[in-house]
Amino acid sequence: QVQLVESGGGLVQAGGSLRLSCAASGRTFNRNGMGWFRQAPGKEREFAAAISWDGGWTYYANSVKGRFTISRDNAKNTLYLQMNSLKPEDTAVYYCAADGDLYGSGRYAYTRVEEYDYWGQGTQVTVSS
Repeated sequence: QVQLVESGGGLVQAGGSLRLSCAASGRTFNRNGMGWFRQAPGKEREFAAAISWDGGWTYYANSVKGRFTISRDNAKNTLYLQMNSLKPEDTAVYYCAADGDLYGSGRYAYTRVEEYDYWGQGTQVTVSS
C-alpha cells in the first residue's frame, strides 16, 4: 500500500519558520516529480511548490516564492518544504503529492492537482498574527 505521510505542521507566529516532511512508503518515488499543495478553509486546493525527480528543477507559486524551499532526499524517499517568513495567509492544510509515472514529468514537475496520483493526508499549518 502506497502512503505519503506529512509531518512538521503546527502553530507559529508570523515571521516564524516551519519545516514540513513527507515520507513515502510502499514504493519509491525517486524517479517521480513531487509537489506541495495547500488548502485554506473554504478555498480550493492550490499549488505551492514542485520539484523534479532529481531535484534539479524547482518551481514555486508567486505567493511563496523567496520564502519557501522545496527539496527531496531520494535515498530516504522523503520530500521537504522549508517555510520561512510565514504569514497569516499561509495558514492552510498542506499536502504532499507524487506523480505515479516514472519520469512522467520529464525534467520538470507538475503544478496542477489533477496531474498527481498520490496524496498525503495533510498537515495543518497555522500562522498567528
